[in-house]
Amino acid sequence: MAEAPVVTPVDVQSIPLAQIDVSRAELFQTDTHWEYFRRLRREDPVHYCGQSLFGPYWSVTKFRDIMEIEKNHQVFSSEPGITLADRPEDFQTTNFIAMDPPKHDVQRKTVQGVVAPMNLARLESTIRERAARILDSLPIGEEFNWVDRMSVELTTQMLATIFDFPFEQRRKLTYWSDMATSGELAGGPTPEPVRRKALLECLETFTALRNERLKEPPKPDLLSMLAHGEETRDMPPMEFLGNLILLIVGGNDTTRNSISGGVLALNQNPGEYDKLRADTSLIPNMVSEIIRWQTPLAYMRRTAMVDFTLRDKTIRAGDKVAMWYVSGNRDEEEIPDPDRFWIDRPNARHHVSFGFGLHRCMGNRLAEMQLRVLWEEIMKRFRFVEITGPIERVQSSFVKGYSSMPVILHSW
Repeated sequence: MAEAPVVTPVDVQSIPLAQIDVSRAELFQTDTHWEYFRRLRREDPVHYCGQSLFGPYWSVTKFRDIMEIEKNHQVFSSEPGITLADRPEDFQTTNFIAMDPPKHDVQRKTVQGVVAPMNLARLESTIRERAARILDSLPIGEEFNWVDRMSVELTTQMLATIFDFPFEQRRKLTYWSDMATSGELAGGPTPEPVRRKALLECLETFTALRNERLKEPPKPDLLSMLAHGEETRDMPPMEFLGNLILLIVGGNDTTRNSISGGVLALNQNPGEYDKLRADTSLIPNMVSEIIRWQTPLAYMRRTAMVDFTLRDKTIRAGDKVAMWYVSGNRDEEEIPDPDRFWIDRPNARHHVSFGFGLHRCMGNRLAEMQLRVLWEEIMKRFRFVEITGPIERVQSSFVKGYSSMPVILHSW
């Protein structure tokens, strides 16, 4: 296992406010971002960073301010992108989450049916069957990487099902998802030429599959919906790629990191694990608390369309604005005892992990269902999923995730 990054303690209070840059990927990889956000919420909740890997940007760190921006798409646009990284001129992709109405609405509506209540009800039995099969294949009393064997495997199987992607090639989806979010231009480790090559392979593969779907009657899978949708069937290649990546990352990274994050939270809070063992009816509420506590996507970006004043700060037209969900979910003025992981927390769904308003995560109910079903199946089999060594987090300030989590399973 690769060594975790060395963490040198930093006195966050000693750093001049103007020099604080919470977009640095190493803060998240070393899990040392918390004090930076605590200070910004307290002293400068609408904070301007003049120099970063991504250029100048604003950080919005309080729950209510994030909600205000989410609700105001006329002023705060999702175009040209949802991350602080600017897309290279010669490799521009777009997708409906990085669009404003009306185009956003018609493209989202085309694929929303895959998570309609009737489809979710059908998917639940598939999720349970897959989760049970994976859990039953895991070794008891022997260390293995939970991220790869459980979190990635379950979410990738479900993603292949939702796309009706060739099941035996499903790990390509994981690879493309990782490539999309780990590029060096976004502060990650993947060289840009490697990332582009992988994404072009993704486009080529899905274009061939889409052409096959066009010859078949419409079906309730994402690719068929895109192929037959009136607003999406003639998408230019890079827009098609952008939407594929959005749906792959949205259906893969977020849920898989909440699966791993839940294991970490319970290991760090053994009293809550005892509560869960005593009463598994707490699982649905615990799922919401895991999603808040983990916050699998640390932020979303908006771009100001006009000058706008927020908390006496003037955000200028064209400025980048990062809505830090990871900070809003720990806002002391909005969420009681926010650093506490509390599986029977009252009003646990009061969080911003799924965003809010127009761009609220389309698959939020599917993500919650996968986590609920998985934990129901875990608790039938295992008294303790024990973390047995150092965990490794991904190098990203956007995806708040894990690459390695060694565990040992203990039966009842």
